[in-house]
Amino acid sequence: MSRFFHDTDDSWFRLGRLPVTSTVAVVLAGAIGILVTIFVGGGLVMSLAYSPHQLLQGQVWRPFTWPFVDGFSIWTVLNLVFLWLFGRDLEAQLGRKKMAWLFVGIWGSMTLAFTLVGFIAPGMLFGLGMVELAVLLLWIAEGPNRQFFFGIPAWAFGIFIVAMQVLSYLAARAWGGLLAMLLSMVLVAIAARSVGLLSLYPWIPGGPLASRPTRQRPAAPRPSHPTKGHSRHPERRVSDEARIDQLLDKINEGGFQSLTKAERNELEKLRLRRR
Repeated sequence: MSRFFHDTDDSWFRLGRLPVTSTVAVVLAGAIGILVTIFVGGGLVMSLAYSPHQLLQGQVWRPFTWPFVDGFSIWTVLNLVFLWLFGRDLEAQLGRKKMAWLFVGIWGSMTLAFTLVGFIAPGMLFGLGMVELAVLLLWIAEGPNRQFFFGIPAWAFGIFIVAMQVLSYLAARAWGGLLAMLLSMVLVAIAARSVGLLSLYPWIPGGPLASRPTRQRPAAPRPSHPTKGHSRHPERRVSDEARIDQLLDKINEGGFQSLTKAERNELEKLRLRRR
């Protein structure tokens, strides 16, 4: 699976030899929160986790601190590892600024969903586990047919992970948690579309708005004989839609990183021209 991951030099700054990208910054913040919890105690989680009812009591810091506090366990460590693995791959595709906005969108989506549901079914939200799940599912959605662990298709692994989450909520009769998770994933998908992800799913709202067309002057009549450039390059007459379909098929087979740099630039130009 390592062939699907690649690094990026688009970092905010460096800590020694470590390039601090948006993904690395979030992972480091989560790791620091876990370390502080180890030394301070579990009471820190209760003080910084998010609950809508406590927000009404004036504890306004909770919506901003919940992602960065969690207890120490093998699962919390694995969450950080997987968040780094899949997050850096998405960031190589988006760039550090859009990835930062994606994290903001994920945080806002989960906070809003938990707020709406939390008044009906009280609970507490903390840790990066749900954030890591959202990043993993977005990574899968960007290339559903690429091979995952042991040759399993990414889409099949995604269905398995979501099914396990749903079954765990059902087993615990945590109806509020299940509803909050499903609602947050819908909102996360919209946020992801707004930064340029999920282009394979145009039915998801939130895509970049098309710019208003400008009024152009009538073009001068062209000569009836073919131009020199057209006679040499008949392949350029292929429609934009057909070329976009070819590139999207390639993304569907091998993920966005399977495109060359020239193909990525070409796809962006075709998208803008289609608007």
